[in-house]
Amino acid sequence: MSVRQEIEDQLRASFDLREVEVVDDSASHAGHAGAPAAGESHFNVMLRTSEFKGKSRIARHRAVHAALGADLIGRIHALALDLGD
Repeated sequence: MSVRQEIEDQLRASFDLREVEVVDDSASHAGHAGAPAAGESHFNVMLRTSEFKGKSRIARHRAVHAALGADLIGRIHALALDLGD
């Protein structure tokens, strides 16, 4: 299973989502410091859930990182989050 699919599966399992999109943007960062040659390192996530209503940006980011878990987060070099309610 791809890292992109792992991210999406974890988010779907952790939140009541209205909308989610996970884009592997690794090709745009090929050759950059810290970017593995195999790719699957840079991701853009757009997620919408009512569970974020009233939560700060930091709280939303922490919730996503907790949902993904330390193992998966440790395999990602860059994770851009667009989180809304």
